[in-house]
Amino acid sequence: MQSIKTIAFDADDTLWVNEPLFRINEDKFDSLLKSYIDDDKITSKLYDTELRNLKHFGYGIKGFIISMIETAIELTNGEIKGCDLKKIIDWGKEQIDHPVNIIDGIPEVLEKLKKKYELMIITKGDLFDQESKIARSGLADYFDIIEIVSEKDEDTYSSLLKKHNINSDELLMIGNSLKSDILPLVKLGAKAIHIPFHTTWVHEEVNSKDLDNSEYVTIDKVIDVLKII
Repeated sequence: MQSIKTIAFDADDTLWVNEPLFRINEDKFDSLLKSYIDDDKITSKLYDTELRNLKHFGYGIKGFIISMIETAIELTNGEIKGCDLKKIIDWGKEQIDHPVNIIDGIPEVLEKLKKKYELMIITKGDLFDQESKIARSGLADYFDIIEIVSEKDEDTYSSLLKKHNINSDELLMIGNSLKSDILPLVKLGAKAIHIPFHTTWVHEEVNSKDLDNSEYVTIDKVIDVLKII
């Protein structure tokens, strides 16, 4: 870690809680649809719709809500009531306005790292929603660079490194998603610390074969970052 000059953090489920809010609305959606149909695969069908819609709406709450509405219409053959569609829309608004709950240890870690390193946020999702969460989190002043991207892959990270004149071997990435935060940057030669979150979106899960020859550190709590660096 001695060569590290820049430390980048993922945002959702690394700096603050995010994924459990989706699971809450998935459960509400499942209960709502079961008043129309007898189907034990409502959530998996919603996921299929989300995956199909990524190319249209990208990541984030708005695409999630649109996918719930589309799935509801399809599974009920268009019989879902307008008042129930309104419920889905209201769930989305409530999720967007939900308080930003910072993960334990984050302010302390950022306070100490800020004294020595250049700090970044690299997050993906809806621009408006992510900007709002960053502003409301109270963490923005810790970071020198904030990047909100539509996808997190090797091409995106390569472009960011070039844009900010960062050498990959001088970058440390910290995040909860192996697929989005860790593996792409490890392949580019960066260091990485994986902090698993207790809830993970299916789309972010990886096959064990994807982990072959990938070197990164896994810790349980963000405060443990200070023991490594």
